[in-house]
Amino acid sequence: MTYIGQQPSTTFDSGIKDRFTGLTTNTVTLTHDISAETDILVVWNNIVQDSGSYSVGGAGNKTLTLGGTLSSGDVVTVYYTNKVMQSVSPTAGSVQTLSINDGAVTDAKIADVAATKLTGTIATARLGSGTASSSNFLRGDGSWQSAGGANTPAFEAYKNVTANVSNETYEKIGFDTEVFDVGGCYDTTNRRFLPTTAGKYFVYLTVWMSTESNGNFEVMWADIYKNGSSTASQSISAYSSNALRDCSLAVCSTVVMNGSSDYVEGWSKILDNAMSSNPRLVGGATASKFGAFRIIE
Repeated sequence: MTYIGQQPSTTFDSGIKDRFTGLTTNTVTLTHDISAETDILVVWNNIVQDSGSYSVGGAGNKTLTLGGTLSSGDVVTVYYTNKVMQSVSPTAGSVQTLSINDGAVTDAKIADVAATKLTGTIATARLGSGTASSSNFLRGDGSWQSAGGANTPAFEAYKNVTANVSNETYEKIGFDTEVFDVGGCYDTTNRRFLPTTAGKYFVYLTVWMSTESNGNFEVMWADIYKNGSSTASQSISAYSSNALRDCSLAVCSTVVMNGSSDYVEGWSKILDNAMSSNPRLVGGATASKFGAFRIIE
């Protein structure tokens, strides 16, 4: 094919163009933004114009100034050589594995895909069932579970005042002052912990037993009672005159509680051969204590 004037050096899509007629000026307004004169091909009355014979300017270079003034019968056609005006979407299922270059889908391109955006089989296999969040974790069985948990109900109480005790008799210890009581399950009146949530509870008890200078303790016991019966016990014995005058015992155990009727208490017993020594349980915030908390499973 031959050309009148300068042969265009750039191929163009004849469907992307502007057409102007009936004008008597030397300027026209283009439909699309362009970067420079080289982005268009100007044809005036079927004659291709040299790019040096016109110029572009204004916002988006959309004002085209021609090398002469148009007559009303002139026809100016502007072709966009570097502009794609139409995209073609492939039909469903037409893109095969071989159509994608190796390494085209990079980690960087999919890094912003949040876990919550994935659904279906892939999401279940990769992320597990449930919803991921900042407060849960993915188990080995593929399910999301809440992270952490609360060791409650929980409490700690102490015996406030030192008091004498009977010889060779188990007595419930009067832990009457709460340090804390999360869940409100410790009864200061009956001196017992009755949790309202079923589970396994770690229960601990410390008892400080003392006597006067002429005391003669033989054996001391400290017990955790569940529902009125001992479920864990510790003891210390001497069987030697004046061997024990002041002693602290500690006992702890894991106790299963049904969350409705089960309760635990602290009990103790002293065997003293000289009751005139006034055996007693020592009170105070740092002496005899009783506490428990639920174990997270």
